[in-house]
Amino acid sequence: MKKSSKIIKWLEQYSIQSKTQGFVIGVYGGVDSALTSTLCALTGKKTIVISMPIHQDLNQHSLSIKHMEWLCSTFPNVEQKTIDLSNTYDTFKNTIECNELALANTHSRIRMVALYMIANTENLLVAGTGNKVEDYGIGFFTKYGDGGVDLSPIANLMKSEVRAMAKELGIINEIVNAIPTDGLWSDGRNDEDQIGASYNDLEWAMEYYDKFGENQNNLSEHQKNVLTIYVKRHKSNHHKLVSPPVCLV
Repeated sequence: MKKSSKIIKWLEQYSIQSKTQGFVIGVYGGVDSALTSTLCALTGKKTIVISMPIHQDLNQHSLSIKHMEWLCSTFPNVEQKTIDLSNTYDTFKNTIECNELALANTHSRIRMVALYMIANTENLLVAGTGNKVEDYGIGFFTKYGDGGVDLSPIANLMKSEVRAMAKELGIINEIVNAIPTDGLWSDGRNDEDQIGASYNDLEWAMEYYDKFGENQNNLSEHQKNVLTIYVKRHKSNHHKLVSPPVCLV
């Protein structure tokens, strides 16, 4: 059975077991959210896809709209919404003094709140859009933002697998080949700008680290640099990958 078929079946069964009607997914113009929403749509269960611009780059928002329109034209069980959260974000920004990182994470946390408002109202599950490198490698997500989900359909897929599966399922090439970006920064920086390494390099580092740890013998300077980036992020973001600690008294 293809991996895509396994994920679709898993999604369907999880929804049935949880006595929910289907799924809600934030769509951000990238391949991860495009694949997740398509897999949810393929279950045949109710699927609401939502674009939530916050002073969004027009190209990213355009890709979100294109994907949602493609889904709605392809699957009768899909409903699309656009909810502009710019004013909500501005209220936080103008009320609470904080740094640039806090503001970037606020984008993601506001979107999480909106997704759960709809999920609670419609009896749906919030489907996460993180891939394996992001969710379990370097912890490249916002805690209680895009990390706040009910289930994670593609969190066991490397970025290369995400692209391959998206292409297999007929997702728009412009989205499949889009430069990865979380869209949280006002200066438009992409994922590689933030991380300092490409997803192809990070996939290599994740597999290498699982086998050999931090041993850098026989590695090129580029590989050493990528491994250092991976290990630093993996360790510093470990708190995102485990449950909050409990003081046992």
